[in-house]
Amino acid sequence: MRLQLCGVRGSTPAPGPEFVRYGGNTSCVALTGDQDQVPTLILDAGTGLRQVTPLLNGEPFRGTIVLSHLHWDHVHGLPFFTGGDTDGAQVRLLIPEQPGRDAEDVLALSMSPPHFPIRPSQLRGQWTFGMLPPGEPLAAGPFAVLAMQIPHKGGTTYGYRVSDGRSAVAYLPDHCPTNLGPGPEGMGEYHEAALALAAGADVLIHDAFLLPEEVPAQASFGHAAADYAVGLAVRAGARKVVLFHHRPDRTDIELDKLAGRLSDSPVPVVVAAEREVLSL
Repeated sequence: MRLQLCGVRGSTPAPGPEFVRYGGNTSCVALTGDQDQVPTLILDAGTGLRQVTPLLNGEPFRGTIVLSHLHWDHVHGLPFFTGGDTDGAQVRLLIPEQPGRDAEDVLALSMSPPHFPIRPSQLRGQWTFGMLPPGEPLAAGPFAVLAMQIPHKGGTTYGYRVSDGRSAVAYLPDHCPTNLGPGPEGMGEYHEAALALAAGADVLIHDAFLLPEEVPAQASFGHAAADYAVGLAVRAGARKVVLFHHRPDRTDIELDKLAGRLSDSPVPVVVAAEREVLSL
């Protein structure tokens, strides 16, 4: 499989000269199968979703979008996804389970008048909206997708494991392990769901919003430290860590320093940069 990092920021986009090399768009990863020329699976729909359209070779998107949760930085790209909002598009959009509610109605809470001119159901093409129960495998083209609930502030949040039968990627863009206790290093528990998602993964894409020294004062916002992601990979046997969901005020220079500090980690560590391609 091939992964393209289309948006790597958290909370809000980060425009400006200090954020050029790593990019300022919010969470979005596009996956392409070995036998495909264009992406058919998208993880999250932040403003980075706009970057998927040029990957489609002029064709409408036909595939699945799964959302880790419904915070603004993971959905704001939806109405600006030209490749999906077009005649001929066939989009299945799945959100975390919200018992007793309709998926399109939930999305419309932030995407409908007076907040936005149209509802999700008014996007062009054929869009379907549904909910994904945790723990039930989902077939999405060449990929098998497994969702598990993980702790994060402000609504049901999933981490995902995606496999094509040969390679596997774990995706935990928003994760607050301190909700389950301080853990062995004070950065949060290495809990069952996180370990299961990351177990033996070729790549672990993980929330790196915080630095260890920021955890005491800021973990309550709902995020993890970069060093926790490395510790999770070591415990779960993941082969590479991609630090993701950078703070919007974390500059290129600061991210360079983070990469340097973790360069001698027990597993290879990459600081996610927009437009980077990972081939597994």
